[in-house]
Order: sequence, then C-alpha cells, then structure tokens
Amino acid sequence: MAQDHLDFEEPIVDLETKIDELRELSKRDGIDFSSEIKKLSGKVNRLRKDTFSKLSPWQRTRLARHPKRPYALDYISNISSGFLELHGDRTFADGVSIVGGFCKLDGRTIMIIGQQKGRDTKEKIYRNFGMSHPEGYRKALRLMKLAEKFNRPIVTLVDTPGAYPGVGAEERGQSEAIARNLIEMSALKVAVVCVVIGEGGSGGAIALGFGNKVLMMENSVYSVI
Repeated sequence: MAQDHLDFEEPIVDLETKIDELRELSKRDGIDFSSEIKKLSGKVNRLRKDTFSKLSPWQRTRLARHPKRPYALDYISNISSGFLELHGDRTFADGVSIVGGFCKLDGRTIMIIGQQKGRDTKEKIYRNFGMSHPEGYRKALRLMKLAEKFNRPIVTLVDTPGAYPGVGAEERGQSEAIARNLIEMSALKVAVVCVVIGEGGSGGAIALGFGNKVLMMENSVYSVI
C-alpha cells in the first residue's frame, strides 16, 4: 500500500495513531483516557508547529506533491455547488488531465478550470499524472472563451509537474497550445484568478496561470523554468 505521509511527518503520525488507539480503547472498554489524550494532543500540536516551522525548500516541494493534498476536484466539490463539467476541445480529444465547467461560488456563477493529477494508480494513469496534452489546454481555452461570452469570471486551479513531453503531444502542437493560451488569456474581458494549489511546474502551469490575480496555497511551489 502506498505511503500516505512523508518521512518527516512520521513522529506526528505515530502520536496521532496512539491518540486514535486510546480513543478506541476508551470507547470499547469504557476507560477514561481523556487526560492522556489531552497530553498527547498538545504534544502533537507542538511537534507539528516545530516541524513545519523549519522546513527545507525540498521538504516544501514534497508537501506540494503530498499524496493526501487536495486536488482540483476536491476544491471544486467543497467550495462550490452545481458543478457542470464540460468536455472536449472540439478538435481532437477531451484532455482529461484538465477539468472545468460552470459552478456556483458564493451564489455567483463562475467558470472553474483545474488540473487533476489523480488520487490512486488507476486515476493517475487516466489523468496522465496531471500532465496535460495540447487538447487539454485547448479545452481550457474553449471554456475560458465560453465564460467570456457569458460574462462570467474565471478561476483556474494550477497543479501539474508540467505539460506532457511525449512525441504525440509535440506533434499535435504542445508549445503552440500553451502559447495560444497565454495570448488569449491576456486579452480576456472577464476577471481571471489563478490559484496554485500544489505544484506549478513549467509551461504546463503558466498555460492556466495567466490572470488578473495569481495566488498560491501554503506549501505550494511555482517554477516555470
């Protein structure tokens, strides 16, 4: 089974496991472990604060790629309602590494577009590990133009190690698709807010990262070189 935490999180995970065990024992045997749980909880909080206050750049990069980090569809399902996913670039294929569609955010209809890496092995392969083919970027641009047509703001969720560098992607114009997005996004007549939610890598990130505001979640990374 794949590990769901990082090595420097091990001491924190061990303490949290002990707390869960004490809670289970308390529930099963009717023994009051509340004082022990309180002490361990305080220790966890102190250890977490200490650990995450002195992370190295590489550790922060690993956090940006954390196996339990929320992905685009997690954000969409938790912060919006009525998400209607739209498919296809109308030229070649769907480009499933990128998801997007209209939804409601605080009562306002917006277009939300995000890069989806995949949670388990099957989904990671299906989503190509978040590395989009050109049809993904062309789909994203089609959705942006649709939002502009209906005068709806756009939110993009950036999370990719980079654009897919395969032969087929290059043959179908990977560089052109990224460049076209930058040109068109710079001229959109609606507000565009870009949020790096995990890993913002290379041209694959800037293809969705050109907007009026660019934000980054804590422990995310952005490197387009």
